[in-house]
Amino acid sequence: MIPRSPRSFPLLRLASGLLGLFALAAAAGPAQAELRIELTRGVVEPMPIAVSNFFAEGSAESQTGRDLARVISANLERSGLFRPLDQRAFIQDPAALRNQPRFADWRVLNAQALVSGAVSVETDGRLRVEFRLWDVFAESQTDGLAYFTARENWRRIAHIISDRIYKRITGEDGYFDTRIVYIAEMPGSGGRTNPRGKRLAIMDQDGENNKFLSDASVLVLTPRFSPTANDITYLAYFNNRPRVYLFNIDSGRQEVLGDFPGMTFAPRFSPDGNKVIMSLALDGNSNIYTLDLRTRHQTRLTDSTAIDTSPCYSPDGARIVFESDRGGSQQLYMMNADGSGVQRISFGQGHYASPVWSPRGDWIAFTRIAGGRFGIGVIRPDGSGERLLSEAFHIEGPTWAPNGRVLMYFKETPTTDGKGRRAQLFTIDLNGRNERRVNTPAGASDPAWSPLIP
Repeated sequence: MIPRSPRSFPLLRLASGLLGLFALAAAAGPAQAELRIELTRGVVEPMPIAVSNFFAEGSAESQTGRDLARVISANLERSGLFRPLDQRAFIQDPAALRNQPRFADWRVLNAQALVSGAVSVETDGRLRVEFRLWDVFAESQTDGLAYFTARENWRRIAHIISDRIYKRITGEDGYFDTRIVYIAEMPGSGGRTNPRGKRLAIMDQDGENNKFLSDASVLVLTPRFSPTANDITYLAYFNNRPRVYLFNIDSGRQEVLGDFPGMTFAPRFSPDGNKVIMSLALDGNSNIYTLDLRTRHQTRLTDSTAIDTSPCYSPDGARIVFESDRGGSQQLYMMNADGSGVQRISFGQGHYASPVWSPRGDWIAFTRIAGGRFGIGVIRPDGSGERLLSEAFHIEGPTWAPNGRVLMYFKETPTTDGKGRRAQLFTIDLNGRNERRVNTPAGASDPAWSPLIP
């Protein structure tokens, strides 16, 4: 059974009292040109940034102020684009930063950017969090905002602030206010039908707030987010038969989309959220179908004697990339959304699988198997620019952050006793740098990155 998960607390941005902050940000034109990281460069040197604890008067609020700074620093550092400075070197304390930074003190530390803020509690019990982003060398504020939210929602506020800082400095949307749905692996907990104990799980992008959404009595595979980030589609085995399910994160409601004959593979949502595309194996052939979620009408898109599987829509919904062995080996193919115009786009050595289109539309991630090793790579939709980002004995299942700059995947490594393998999640940036392991309470595979949370 899948338990009901709590509804997210509503988040309200402060609607008044911010004109001064916005006016200062708008007036900081010269500073915008200096406080900038160019992601198009081949090598990006991390920007030194100071993140001060947020000022608060009460002991509980002071802890929240420290927690906010800690999560913001961790988010920025993990991106590989920022180098948060050690707070022990700070000269100016959070109370003094409520008025105006002494910019000379921060230039001594070589800080190019400074983040300060304050936390307080309103009479109705809500938390008020404000932050300011400063350009140290231009001596001006470049951004600032305040939020009302429930006390327990402080971590999400930290992610939202991190996204604003990231976008202000890089010009790209952030990806910190997101979640990851994945398959938790707990060997020995699922019996003969589920020997690796595969369970549906969800967490924040930084590995926090982990929740199990299913138990190990049912084998669960290939979860994928809807475009709204509120629903998940996945494959599960019920009485040894594959079923495609729809699960609403807020309500905990589970719905069977189809009890299909034969085998079912890799369901994914269309960009508008109205369809699910998948591969069905019927009469010995595996072809690609769509299922309209409103009418439950199935449409067959491919008709071949080959294995066509792992379909994924382009962000505009006009094209579909998929894998097929119709040419004699497992390769990547492109077709129009109606199944016409099939063209092969991969021609390298080895086998290509699990293609996933970037949210930006400029790259397609894939898994490649060649020479006994697995690799995660990217290729342009026209088949150009192919390159590998990471290789390992077993590595697969790429998924994109919503800004199209970071990928996540899973990698299997030997256990400490050398008797088995443990699947773990990793992230890497689009240039093949900054590979990081994501902490999970159990083994983890098949990740899917959500869009930014509404």
